Amino acid sequence: MDLGIKGKRALVLASSRGLGLGIATALAREGANVLLCGRSGEQLEANCQAINSEGKGRADWIWADLVDERFVETATAAVKEKFGGLDILVNNTGGPTPGTTEDMTAEKLETYFLSMVARVITLTNALLPGMKAQGWGRILTVASSGVIEPIANLALSNTLRPALAGWSKTLASEVGKFGITANLLLPGSILTGRLDDLDGAAAKRTGKSLEEIRADKEARIPVGRYGRVEEFAATAAFLCSQPASYVTGSLIRCDGGAARSV
Repeated sequence: MDLGIKGKRALVLASSRGLGLGIATALAREGANVLLCGRSGEQLEANCQAINSEGKGRADWIWADLVDERFVETATAAVKEKFGGLDILVNNTGGPTPGTTEDMTAEKLETYFLSMVARVITLTNALLPGMKAQGWGRILTVASSGVIEPIANLALSNTLRPALAGWSKTLASEVGKFGITANLLLPGSILTGRLDDLDGAAAKRTGKSLEEIRADKEARIPVGRYGRVEEFAATAAFLCSQPASYVTGSLIRCDGGAARSV
């Protein structure tokens, strides 16, 4: 399938590794020009070299920290300088530390709300005028399967990620007439460094081995295994595509059927 995004300009947040890098790579392989964003300049540079070596879409990068008060200014200035505008925005953020509801202090709530919710919304608002003017845009926000089925010992994530679901749905109803779609993509257990950290924390908390933790989790996933970054990224690329122009205001799961809700 031709996704119709050759030459489109995409900004992918938190793309030094994991899901963000996977999405940036998938978009570039479809011919899009991607701007990677994160806190590891060395890793971002290496990522861009790898993407550019494939000879399809081009990749560039910027250093930008979602916690930095100048994050939105930095990102929007880079988009203007390097691309002259934007067609695709992939909102992706790191997850908070594991913990229970009793571990949720006011300081933690404020810190993670800023990086996981507020920055996503303000950056999107800053880039929307350009998308409206050109009559085309894709806004894809990566959240968590905890939005529909809270995950044990991830109280902060279970509390903050659902805010993005309400925002994205509302946004979709406001920008659809401008040729812009807005969707939320929920990963289940996808093999990334973040998943390694969470499984390690679960092993420490329960006294089980890492192998036992993973075997237990995989046994509860209908497809019987963890997902691959490439599988998740392919779903993301489609949602950013021209053929997906009638998919908006949706919450899409890529979790191997793990969530028990309909």
